[in-house]
Amino acid sequence: MRNELLLLGSVVFIFSGALCAYRFFGKTGLYCVSVLATVLANIEVLILVSAFGMEQTLGNVLFAVTFLITDILSECEGKAAAGKAVWMGMFTSLFFLLLSQSWLMYIPSQGDWAMGAIREIFSSTPRMLTASFLVYAVSQAFDVWLYHKWWAFTEKKYGDRRKFLWLRNNGSTLLSQLLNTLLFTLAAFWGTYDGATLLSIFASSYVIYIFTSLLDTPALYLARRMHEKALKRQS
Repeated sequence: MRNELLLLGSVVFIFSGALCAYRFFGKTGLYCVSVLATVLANIEVLILVSAFGMEQTLGNVLFAVTFLITDILSECEGKAAAGKAVWMGMFTSLFFLLLSQSWLMYIPSQGDWAMGAIREIFSSTPRMLTASFLVYAVSQAFDVWLYHKWWAFTEKKYGDRRKFLWLRNNGSTLLSQLLNTLLFTLAAFWGTYDGATLLSIFASSYVIYIFTSLLDTPALYLARRMHEKALKRQS
C-alpha cells in the first residue's frame, strides 16, 4: 500500500506544483516545471516498482504533467506558447543527455565516493534519454496539434469557444499518451525485459496515464479560471 499512496501523493503534489507555478509566475513558471519534469522523469523512469497489482516504471506522473502543461498553455496562452514548451523539453532532454554522458569521461580521485553510483545510473540512460527525446518530440507535438483540432471541431459544430474543454483535454491527452506509452516502451525496453514484462510496463503506464488524464481535467479548468481572473484584474 505504501507505493500506491506515494504515487497518489505524487499526482497531487506535481499537479499542484504546476498550478502554483502558473498562478505566481505565469507561463514562465509552466516552462520551468516542464523542463524540470522532463529531466527528472528521465532519471526516475529507471526505477521499476509494483503498485496497484502491476509492475510499472516511475516517471509516469512527471511525464503526465508535461501534457497538462501543454494543454494549459494551449488553452490559455495559445498554440505558439504550447509549441515553445515542446521545443524547450526537446532541448532540455538533448542537453541533459550530452552533459550526463560527459560526467562518465572523468577519472575520479581516490577519495571519490560518488562516481560508482553515477556510472551505475547514467551508463544506463543513453538509450532511455534518446528514446525519451524522440518519443517526447513526437507525442507532445501530436498532443498540441490534436488539442487544437478538437478545439476547432467543437467550436465550429457548436459555435462556442469555451465549451468542451474536457473533450479537447482528454481527447488529445489520452490518444497522445497512448502513442507515447507504446513508442517509449518499445524504444526504451525492447530486449531488456521479456514480452510479459514489456506488456505489463505498457499496460500499467497507460492505466496511470488514463488516471492522471482524468485528474488533470479539473486542474486545467482551474488554470483557465486563474488565467481569466488575471485578465480581468489587468483590464
